[in-house]
Amino acid sequence: MIQINHLRKGFGTHEVLRDVSLVLRPGSIHGLVGANGAGKTTLINCLYGLTTDYRGEVHETSGLPVRPNTGLLPYEPWFYPKLTGREYVEFCLQVRRQPPANLDAWNQLLELPLDQYAEEYSAGMKKKLALLALLVQNFRYLILDEPFNGLDLSANLLLKEILLRLRVQGTGILLTSHLLSALTEIADEITVLSGGTVQRHYQATEFGSLADDLLDTLHQQKLMQLRALLP
Repeated sequence: MIQINHLRKGFGTHEVLRDVSLVLRPGSIHGLVGANGAGKTTLINCLYGLTTDYRGEVHETSGLPVRPNTGLLPYEPWFYPKLTGREYVEFCLQVRRQPPANLDAWNQLLELPLDQYAEEYSAGMKKKLALLALLVQNFRYLILDEPFNGLDLSANLLLKEILLRLRVQGTGILLTSHLLSALTEIADEITVLSGGTVQRHYQATEFGSLADDLLDTLHQQKLMQLRALLP
């Protein structure tokens, strides 16, 4: 499993992460939530190795290197100009020295115009293309930053089913989402970040109180105003 211990990261005098600890287990889905600026993206960058000048520890407990065994879906996937969707996926496989994959079989699910330029895709299609490049590889862990963002209802439902099946196969998945219901439907545990610290870890049996707790944490003063307006 991937273990994050007492992680701290700052930019100048501003400390974005303060003593953050969590665990990503194989065969589990771990949700990560928090308001904008809570430190979610910075935590992902530290975990994946895009940022290295942090304090604390990130390691895989069985001794595996984290990055070669982990696939990352960024919030806004970026693609080289004048590469088709098919060429992009093939490039990802070549970079990681993976064998060619049967893209058409997967694409029967995702329904992408693989022979068109990826830069011409819609936001939802770009998200699915970046996801396709992960699915055709054999990753032990996946980090997915807002994977449901930009997808229509049909694609959202399909993605949930894909993630559940990956969990059964033993993949450890860390994902963020502003759609709280999307996390509570599939996650085994959820960590709430607030102000760069872990506000609380929730197990699945505690999800019933999560929305009310978040509302109270994020909008305590506004709730008092709301009660005055709508007693």
